[in-house]
Amino acid sequence: MKLEKELGLKAGIKVTEHEALLNIYYTGDLLKKRARDFFTQYGITDVQFNLMNLLYYQAEEKTGLTQAELGRMLLVNRSNVTSLIDRAEKAGLVVRVDVPGDRRYNAIRLTSKGRKIIEDVEERYMDEVKKVIGILEKSEIDILIRSLERIRQNMREV
Repeated sequence: MKLEKELGLKAGIKVTEHEALLNIYYTGDLLKKRARDFFTQYGITDVQFNLMNLLYYQAEEKTGLTQAELGRMLLVNRSNVTSLIDRAEKAGLVVRVDVPGDRRYNAIRLTSKGRKIIEDVEERYMDEVKKVIGILEKSEIDILIRSLERIRQNMREV
């Protein structure tokens, strides 16, 4: 369904680039709401899942990742990283540990509770992702990925 109809616009969107941008925004908003609904049943947020997923796959189990590393990798504003980690630590999902040889940094590690949640939820989450994105052919998914990469690159350059 065209975005104009979904939003109940009375007049069409005149600039195609603007229509594309609005489609990205609106689709992102719908994806965010669907993720919120999905993760709520497991007692976590989509951002907490992203944090735990990074720690599960990108960190050494014994060393974790520093907050600076997480700040670069997370899909949130870097200024929100500390409060995100605070909430995840309070929920028992992660733990802060000293970085050997450098008192200025803490490393963040996944707790056994956080690890269990990832192991319990990840397959079901990937099934949800496939339900949403699976309507596209592989070639369409590849084009979507490349197109969004190009837009992000252009935004950094402009």
